[in-house]
Amino acid sequence: MGSVYEIYPKKKIIFPRLNVTLNLIILNLIAFITFTLLIAFNESFLSYVAIKPSSILQGDYLWTFITSMFMHAGFFHLLVNMLSLFFVGSLVEKILGPRRYFYFYITSGIFASLFFVLSALFFSAEANAFAVGASGAIFGIIGLLVILTPNLPVYLMFIPIPIKMKYAAPGMLIVLWLISIGGNVPIGNTAHLGGLIAGLAYGIYLRSRYKKKTAYIRKVFS
Repeated sequence: MGSVYEIYPKKKIIFPRLNVTLNLIILNLIAFITFTLLIAFNESFLSYVAIKPSSILQGDYLWTFITSMFMHAGFFHLLVNMLSLFFVGSLVEKILGPRRYFYFYITSGIFASLFFVLSALFFSAEANAFAVGASGAIFGIIGLLVILTPNLPVYLMFIPIPIKMKYAAPGMLIVLWLISIGGNVPIGNTAHLGGLIAGLAYGIYLRSRYKKKTAYIRKVFS
């Protein structure tokens, strides 16, 4: 049986109820270990995994739109992203259903990377920077929840009180941007913004297409 929150109508063909979020976490872990070992063996392999705007704009390494989503800069980077994916992804998977959730996740990640690449046309410092991580896709999930469950209370790191999703999402972006600027930390802020925009856009589409179901979801999580 489908989730009571699933927006889309049931199809005649029944798809197996896979836990997509768990499978994505496992895939990220396997990819992180594999890519880390390969890069340790040969540093030049990084170009085949991480997305680099100057390479993409020349038409090279286009597959990194996908591979960069499953590579992380370190274990802490991986841990933070996978914990975030577990909590927000599990909810969105119930709302969308496993198949559409998976497509949405991948699409958000690709759009986030594309936004990062295009932003390099305006911010020359990013042209030769490498970017990796699932955070672009995760911000897509967050953007969707901003529209579908704006009053959902969530906890952010080091903040002991719950914050509504509609305030938490822009707050996270601002904090990460300040950390990046103040500490000179290489954070893919434009990729995060691109993912958030993708999620907001999809959420607006769903809200207009499925008014009753999205209204019910907002009510449940208010």
